[in-house]
Amino acid sequence: MSITRAKAVLIGDEVHVAGNKDQWGRGGATSSDGQASTTAGSSKKPVYGVIEFEQQGDTVVVTGKIEGLGENSQHGFHIHEFGDVSNGCTSAGAHFNPHKKQHAGPDDADRHIGDLGNVQTDGSGVANVNIKDKMISLNGEHSILGRCLVVHEKADDLGRGDNDESKKTGNAGKRLACGIIGTVNPEKK
Repeated sequence: MSITRAKAVLIGDEVHVAGNKDQWGRGGATSSDGQASTTAGSSKKPVYGVIEFEQQGDTVVVTGKIEGLGENSQHGFHIHEFGDVSNGCTSAGAHFNPHKKQHAGPDDADRHIGDLGNVQTDGSGVANVNIKDKMISLNGEHSILGRCLVVHEKADDLGRGDNDESKKTGNAGKRLACGIIGTVNPEKK
């Protein structure tokens, strides 16, 4: 059976970390002094969102919304190799890169499979996501099912920076939120 739809629920990294398990369902994490966790340049809200994936022939359409990011900013948006959030978003591993390519932009032929570029926020720190990608898939050798979707602190330089980290991660910074990509009930719309 061919999978045609999937979804990832993004939750702020602090919520995933073992020390903050008591924060699940409260809309965000708190720091050791009880203050709400926030992101650099954010509007003091936790980062969260829902992203949907739909296989349409050889293209995957990625749509959804991410909230709690910095206002009018770009944030790296990648699929990471593992569907593991047992120690926060760090457990997701590196970008999904089965062919051992250098990091690049989503329109580049030679790139990590998981390189989806950046999401752009509006004046309220909300990113409305609408991406079409021909490298990722919900089936076969490039399947993203069971892997982790991550939104990063900074803009992805698409591998065009002048340092080694650019060729690995796009200098996108820390992981703000992540979610495991899973199948969706085909009977639900």
